[in-house]
Amino acid sequence: MKRGKPLKRTKGVRPEQRRFLIYCEGACTEDQYFKGLRTDLRSLPVAICLGGEHGEPKSLVRAAIDHQERAPRSASDRWTEYDEVWCVIDVEAPVSHEGLVAALKLARQHGVEVALTNPCFELWLLLHFKDMPGYCTSAEAQRALERLGACGYSVGRKHLEYESLRAGHGQAEQRAQALRQRATKGYADNPWTDVDRLVERLKAARYGGRPGNRERGNG
Repeated sequence: MKRGKPLKRTKGVRPEQRRFLIYCEGACTEDQYFKGLRTDLRSLPVAICLGGEHGEPKSLVRAAIDHQERAPRSASDRWTEYDEVWCVIDVEAPVSHEGLVAALKLARQHGVEVALTNPCFELWLLLHFKDMPGYCTSAEAQRALERLGACGYSVGRKHLEYESLRAGHGQAEQRAQALRQRATKGYADNPWTDVDRLVERLKAARYGGRPGNRERGNG
């Protein structure tokens, strides 16, 4: 009786990791933060770009949309669309961006996620070190981060030492959640941020598991 062919063991195929495209307004602070985080996440494919007219959120969203649309035709994007496209936007205070509502509407129409901070991204950095329960303008948040002296930040050059933030990620996420839980007007409340949603998505994509059920506060 003939023996059948020996069974071949199928080699495991590592699933393709999710690809992220992140567009930032800030040429220094946000860019340095997410590049530092990307280094921590190692093999996770994360493209970090600056775009749009500075201080104009709708042009930033449009730049992200245009990039996603050209990605399948671009060698630098591996001829592949991104699984998640994010824009990191400041609400600003004491005067909010005039085009913010239009930017959020455009993002929703094109499936672009938005990580918002009221008043500015520096609030998210401050939450790594301390609670920020009271109203602050963009300038006040920036000066507070400089006075803290914990991450090499200064208002003049907006340099950032990412390594000093690493240990505070968990506390920053908890403090951001607490701010949102107290808010009654979503991102219009100050202080407020949901940058932790983006950070959590990146970590979940890198290390597995599902991100927690977070409220969607930007729409």
